[in-house]
Amino acid sequence: MRASTTCQFLVTLLAVSSWGCKDRHEARSAEPAASQPTEAITESAETEAGDVLPFPAPPMGGTVAVTMQESVHKWRQEPRHLPEDAPNIVIVMLDDAGFGQPSTFGGEIQTPTLSRLADEGIAYNAFHTTAMCSPTRAALLTGRNHHRVGAGQIAELANDWDGYTGITPKSAATMAEVLHYYGYATAAFGKWHNTPVDVLGNGPYDRFPTGQGFDHFYGFIAGETSQWEPTLWENTTPISAPYVKNYEDYHLTEDMADQAIAWMRRHRAINPNRPFLVYWTPGAVHGPHHVAKAWAKKYEGKFKDGWDAYQARVFERQKAMGWIPADATLAPRPEGMPAWNDVPENERAFQERLMEVYAGFLEHTDVQVGKLVDELEAQGIRDNTLFIYIFSDNGASAEGMQGSIAELNAQNGIPSTVSEHIAVARTLGGMSAIGGPRMDNMYHSAWAWAGDAPFRYTKLIASDFGGTRTPMVISWPKRIQPDKIPRSQFHHVNDVAPTLYEILGIRHPRIVDGHEQIPIDGTSFAYTFASADAPGRKQTQYFDIMGSRGIYRDGWFASTFGPRVPWVATVPDISHWDPMKDKWELFDMRADFTLTHDLADEHPQKLEELKALFMREAEANRALPIGGGLFSPLNPSQMKRSTNTEWTLYDGMTRIPESQAPNVRNGNLRVDIDAEVPRNANGVLFAMGGYAGGVTLYAYEGELRYEYSSLLLRRTKIKVGKLPAGNVKIALEMRTPAERAAPAEVVFWINGKEVATGTVERTIPGTFTASETFDVGTDTNSPVADDYFDKGPFEFNGQLKRLYFKNL
Repeated sequence: MRASTTCQFLVTLLAVSSWGCKDRHEARSAEPAASQPTEAITESAETEAGDVLPFPAPPMGGTVAVTMQESVHKWRQEPRHLPEDAPNIVIVMLDDAGFGQPSTFGGEIQTPTLSRLADEGIAYNAFHTTAMCSPTRAALLTGRNHHRVGAGQIAELANDWDGYTGITPKSAATMAEVLHYYGYATAAFGKWHNTPVDVLGNGPYDRFPTGQGFDHFYGFIAGETSQWEPTLWENTTPISAPYVKNYEDYHLTEDMADQAIAWMRRHRAINPNRPFLVYWTPGAVHGPHHVAKAWAKKYEGKFKDGWDAYQARVFERQKAMGWIPADATLAPRPEGMPAWNDVPENERAFQERLMEVYAGFLEHTDVQVGKLVDELEAQGIRDNTLFIYIFSDNGASAEGMQGSIAELNAQNGIPSTVSEHIAVARTLGGMSAIGGPRMDNMYHSAWAWAGDAPFRYTKLIASDFGGTRTPMVISWPKRIQPDKIPRSQFHHVNDVAPTLYEILGIRHPRIVDGHEQIPIDGTSFAYTFASADAPGRKQTQYFDIMGSRGIYRDGWFASTFGPRVPWVATVPDISHWDPMKDKWELFDMRADFTLTHDLADEHPQKLEELKALFMREAEANRALPIGGGLFSPLNPSQMKRSTNTEWTLYDGMTRIPESQAPNVRNGNLRVDIDAEVPRNANGVLFAMGGYAGGVTLYAYEGELRYEYSSLLLRRTKIKVGKLPAGNVKIALEMRTPAERAAPAEVVFWINGKEVATGTVERTIPGTFTASETFDVGTDTNSPVADDYFDKGPFEFNGQLKRLYFKNL
């Protein structure tokens, strides 16, 4: 081991715990000082020039002469770059969970694993995310601010401004890349959401997890997927979840736990002396909220008094247990969200059921995390495993709007009524079917607000802690003493990577794979491990998601809400929005935990200082233009999509991303199909999407049929006509006006004869799903059509010779 690495590791260990006595004074004096402000305050963990990775190969162990008899063979020795006792590292981060939901910290949803780890370790009540999925993950993995690594928006809604490309630059190596070169085995399980959509169909694969430092990946690449029929990848290979007769016999989160355990066992069997990093980030509890009925039943009747009462109860419990200050103020319900008492009686059972399913989903997820902890204990390695449990990548999500059975209506800007959702739910099995595979349900936005207690707002609001703040628990039995006192130092997901580097004695690399590295923005929080009341070291952090923005500086926080209201489905009109005229608020966080006492009028100079600081940070971090993340949602035609105008596809071509496939969703195109059709043909000719949102052309008992699911609220079914046996030519034309969610006209031909026409009442403007794909000759994952819902993947039993699509 290099002497400098060994010394740094020992210094860090002494600094973060009570180990050793003799050199403690020297160790503490060696702690890195808090970053000093600069013109644009980008804090960095760098204190000296780092390594060049990968490390040079060691020299040959023996000697070479002319003959083997004269030569000496000796295996070369790989130098160790890690401390002898380097810990295993497990990072867990859930999705779309709220600050006020876990029972561990006052909520009413049972989280036994979070509680177990909190009892064995330490907890943080001022830890922050970016307020959104992809940006948080990019910041966590790289240790940089999200815009600096191109993640100002989720990958599906990327644009070509530098801070919003969805492409992590090679100059910002992930923690997995760095730890891999230092000697860690690395594996990622679950949701990734940091790969550009245009490489999912055919590479290049260097933007996949295995191209960014992970030896192994099992999970899904997109922002969400069905828990019952997920769109899975193993490394860079698309795979299918097992088809089961009873859908509850498979659940993605359970599968993820099993896969992680299997990987740890294999690794330990083969390389027991090599530490590992496991990054375990389930799609739960992001929508759709899918869980077995037994888990939802545990919460039956527990939410009858509604979201206002829930928020009030949790708030009092949070104060009583010391999780939040005793003098904290409860945030009011946002304007536009109804009081529970204003919800019509005939809609309350629906709203309660949505929350019961969500609660069961969250508890189920936490229990799967517990399986990982159990496995560490069973293998005898729990003591020296650093377990970081980040409760969520952002606040609870209000994207369910008024309560939904198909949550992508909101992302597509399609307004709807609760009565519509209830009526369709009845046709799909009623209230008991919510949480099953026919619905992509998500709870009312007010449940998210209450679940973010004690804060004002929700996910996507970067100007408020309801969007950005999440509980975090760290357990490392060998090195961290359990402590019930919450850590209240202000920290952020970009601080995790520098924390790991510090405890391992790793200097931030100067060059990785030939690419000079940009500085780390995060600040290590290792100093908090042994001290709950140590002065915070993070001085500055900006926040910005789609124009909702804020700036933290030395206990002050200034913010402005932005132009978009996440719990309103309609697309905002920003044609006259001038972000420089937005009204800002000012809060003294030291006396105002919930950001409810605006001091802008009392301290106007301080507010102007912080607004100016925000602009410097935005410019330095490539966050401009302000609101840049809104471009693609407001202009779906400009979303990253295939530039092809024609496609020639063949039988068996599957898992083509929706964005790279022919636009059979709301396009203007024609498809000509040459097929060998058997008598009484059955099977899919082509399909895009899934049951909640998708389109399919298929044969059913010898008849050609077409079905279009407009996110469940509309469903178009057309019986096209009888298919003759033999060589058959089938054609379809789709013509869609430019208006958002416009109806489309479809025309069908069999062997050159027009046989049917029809109207798709509502086309979907943005995307059917976040992860489902385009398939030829089969319908992978969630089946689109009612006719073959229980027969998936419903492969065509003839031969598809060619499908030729051309834009009109």
